[in-house]
Amino acid sequence: MIAARLEESLEDSPVVLVQGPRQCGKTTLARAVGEARGYGYRTFDDPVTLASAQADPVAFLDALPERVVLDEVQRAPELFLRVKWLVDRDRRAGRFLLTGSSNVLLLPALADSLAGRMEIVRLHPLAQCELASQGSGFLEALFAGRFAHEGGPRLAGELVERVVAGGYPPALARPTPARRRRWYRDYVEALVQRDVQDLARIAHLEALPRLLAAAAAGTARLVNVTTLGADLGLSRPTLREYLTLLARLFLVEELPAWSTNRLTRLVKTPKLHLGDTGIAAALAGHDAESLAADRGAFGFLLESFVHNELRKLASAHDAPIAFHHFRDKDGVEVDLVLEQGGRLVAGVEVKASATVTERDFAGLRKLAGATGKRFSCGVLLYDGDRVATFGERLLAVPIRALWEEQVRRGG
Repeated sequence: MIAARLEESLEDSPVVLVQGPRQCGKTTLARAVGEARGYGYRTFDDPVTLASAQADPVAFLDALPERVVLDEVQRAPELFLRVKWLVDRDRRAGRFLLTGSSNVLLLPALADSLAGRMEIVRLHPLAQCELASQGSGFLEALFAGRFAHEGGPRLAGELVERVVAGGYPPALARPTPARRRRWYRDYVEALVQRDVQDLARIAHLEALPRLLAAAAAGTARLVNVTTLGADLGLSRPTLREYLTLLARLFLVEELPAWSTNRLTRLVKTPKLHLGDTGIAAALAGHDAESLAADRGAFGFLLESFVHNELRKLASAHDAPIAFHHFRDKDGVEVDLVLEQGGRLVAGVEVKASATVTERDFAGLRKLAGATGKRFSCGVLLYDGDRVATFGERLLAVPIRALWEEQVRRGG
């Protein structure tokens, strides 16, 4: 679902950057699109190519083909100013197709150097609908406030298995769950040993795996920098720096709190989500059997799973969608608040069980009251077998509707 957006971007943007975590398919996508369009290809994972670019960025870029894919460009930030200069001289669309495993939006100097010249396409690990080779109309149905999902049997153990499997293609290609978990652990170790050191010189490299393990165990919870720093023996500034570093590598994401002047006593602390629940489960020591037996841990991982699925769907959505969470000081909360184009607001609550009660909609009702006519729909995703109405624009929806195509018939 991202390939079409990438093709479209190359038609009117001089520079297009495909960014996302390593091993999520960026290189495969960029090379396939580039080869079809006659692009050259260079990768900065090749030490000779990297050394050449670092030694003389001007000569390196001037010797390239007219249109080129530059893979893992975050390893050669020296090139960005020269790319800017070349684009300002010749603004033809599609000159540079870049890939990066570090979020340039968290590096203002690099992002600003190509402001107005570069479009960013975010690539995630595989979504559940992509694994099923079908589309998803969930976001359209959510903002329309109408679902016509036909339901089906509970997922039960299959849902747990989907959560622990994650979405990275090389992990999913492994023949057994144990081999997948090994791949995820090795993947994190490789990132810490290679990419982290490319991005920053840090004093306590050994603290990063412990921080990531703590984040995995605490995914979908409010970020408590003081407590987390004390547990790891890190100061608040150092911990904040390390969390930003992990976010740059797309390993974690902070979900900001939603706010409105119509409500007071709102919690303003962000939530922390692991970028992939396969990584989270592996680092927390969970397999499908242990997670199924620990319903509390499964509930938090399922919330991160839904957050990540919705992020993947939003990356291919036409209208921009902002993500938040909502919580007040009485503990009334909504797991995910989605705002489309600054106008429509929808809420998504996640529940791991197959039963739903009126009380489960307390947060969604409060969000609806605070947003008034902007409120499109409040959905409680659960492991049930049918759509059920719990009031005006409030619905319980089977979680499988996230990736099953028939949801498009809603409305």
